[in-house]
Amino acid sequence: MKRALITGIYGQDGSYLAEFLLDQGYEVHGIVRRSTVEKAAHKLSNLAAVQDRVILHVASLENHLSLYKVIAEVRPDECYHLAASSFVSYSFDDEFSILNTNFQGTHYLLASLKELAPGCRFYFAGSSEMFGHAPTSPQDEDTPFNPRSIYGISKLASHHLVRNYRDRYGMFACTGILYNHESPRRGFEFVTRKITSTAAQIALGQKDRLQLGNLDALRDWGYAPDYVRAMWLMLQADEPGEHVVATGVLHSVRDFVRLAFEEVGLDPVRHVETDPRFFRESERVPLCGDASRTRELLGWEPTLPFDRMIQEMVRADLARLQAGSDG
Repeated sequence: MKRALITGIYGQDGSYLAEFLLDQGYEVHGIVRRSTVEKAAHKLSNLAAVQDRVILHVASLENHLSLYKVIAEVRPDECYHLAASSFVSYSFDDEFSILNTNFQGTHYLLASLKELAPGCRFYFAGSSEMFGHAPTSPQDEDTPFNPRSIYGISKLASHHLVRNYRDRYGMFACTGILYNHESPRRGFEFVTRKITSTAAQIALGQKDRLQLGNLDALRDWGYAPDYVRAMWLMLQADEPGEHVVATGVLHSVRDFVRLAFEEVGLDPVRHVETDPRFFRESERVPLCGDASRTRELLGWEPTLPFDRMIQEMVRADLARLQAGSDG
């Protein structure tokens, strides 16, 4: 039985990945913070369906020794490094913490694996934010990187570190350059979940307005369970490398809002207003991924269309609110 170790196991991607790997017959281990265990009912809600089937270990990405001890105990065959300080809009509020967590955490994991489990296959969760102000669109694996946030910089530095460990030490180490991907497990701090949850609240009479930034901002949005399948496929390949994971289709925030409100039978014009506080600098060239290489080499394809993904998110938020959960 293969043994997998996941950082960020209780997040959107980590929880879907844990379920996927369990279905594949893996023994699944996850790294969590002590504060997560202490608030398990809330923090581990994404793992509710499989919590009794995963093995959790308390450690911190900022503490090399704690990670070293976990890897010494687990000796994983595959390691999926998903945990990170990931909310881009907060990046300049706490630059040092983000750089330390995202870069040093990756370094501590790689160094520990090199010493204790050199045959372990390693996946690093890169991001389209590494492209930043991209020179062309769509972007592929050969597009130059030009990050414009501390988050993007920390991810790019980690990506280069992953490549260095692969080239210098012969480790099977991959980076997935994932574009935006959503699901009912998306955090409430992200605009997509803000839209679906507020649409549900308005439909139930719990709110009246939704305030957003630039409705014309464009994103390449995919479905999270499709993207975690791509992570797994990367570690099953014959050779390690970098892979863009994206739909290659752009939609605006306005499109997302329209579909979410249509699902609850409401006109967004009556309920949605823009607020300058939520505006971010727009990309001169939109971030849109070309996943041709991933499709060709890994046989990966997205399965759930944009409109059905939004439908699933809205329905999940309606069910949550009707059940009386506060999220």
